[in-house]
Amino acid sequence: MTSVLIIGGGGMIGQKLALSFTENETVSLLDMNFPANSDVNAHKILGSVSDASIMEKALSNRPDTIFYLASVVSGEAEANFSKGWDVNIQAFWSFLAQIKDQYSKSDGEYKPKVIFTSSIAVFGSPFPNKISDDFLTAPRTSYGAQKACCELMLNDFIRKGFCEGLAIRLPTICVRPGKPNLAASSFFSGIIREPLNGLTANLPVSTDVRHWHASPRSAVKFLRHAARLNRDALTFNSALNMPGLSCTVEEQIEALRSIAGNEVVKLIEPNPDEKIIEIVKGWPQSFETKIALDLGFSAESSFEDIVKIYVEDDLQGSVIKI
Repeated sequence: MTSVLIIGGGGMIGQKLALSFTENETVSLLDMNFPANSDVNAHKILGSVSDASIMEKALSNRPDTIFYLASVVSGEAEANFSKGWDVNIQAFWSFLAQIKDQYSKSDGEYKPKVIFTSSIAVFGSPFPNKISDDFLTAPRTSYGAQKACCELMLNDFIRKGFCEGLAIRLPTICVRPGKPNLAASSFFSGIIREPLNGLTANLPVSTDVRHWHASPRSAVKFLRHAARLNRDALTFNSALNMPGLSCTVEEQIEALRSIAGNEVVKLIEPNPDEKIIEIVKGWPQSFETKIALDLGFSAESSFEDIVKIYVEDDLQGSVIKI
């Protein structure tokens, strides 16, 4: 029986990922909090990734596959510099060090597959029209720098043979259900999610802002597919851009209009925020993801599809009528 550990398993993607496994797979979740109404039937470990004893407990049964999703998100990492580096870097280093210890204790027999969720924030401007697979990682945010450092750490542990794995650079995941989080990108989901739930939504940037998106459903598929890849297929350093959809905020809004109507769109309220505008200005807008596509990864081809997936998966297929 395959054993799986999801670090950050209390979050939205962690919960959806956990639900994708069958009874033939033993799933454990590590996080500081778990949803009270969760449908996930898995072993839960309550604690912080920064607590070495908690991490040791989580790794004690030597899971075959480890999904590392936990992080201080972009806006919070920028606002709280020390917290971002302590959690996103120090905790990940401690995690990898414990993987190495387990490798040594097993005389090299224990070598888990580690799938790490990185971000397109590892790239910094100026950008070409489309970022290729070999474009330089030169982040312009603390969050991006932290993710880039984690990619390098994981790559070196893989190179030394302590584990297998892959860092996948996720697009902005949209539409995220639930409440807004502290990510600078949170509004991309908010301008769709809130109106579809009959609530006003804050739009802090111009409608001509272009960005790279994929749905939560695609994010789960990325993670599961990455875990199935044979190491021999990965002929590059172990970080990979994921497929997605490039569109403007205006195109997002028009997709919402086509599905839910004008009255729902009227719930979006422009409210420029210079901090968010400045952060988003340094984000990539579009990618050529040839390697990922050749390896079998895929994502949505229209933002209408992304909105429909949110309605199907998180609104029980029902759109509010105003």
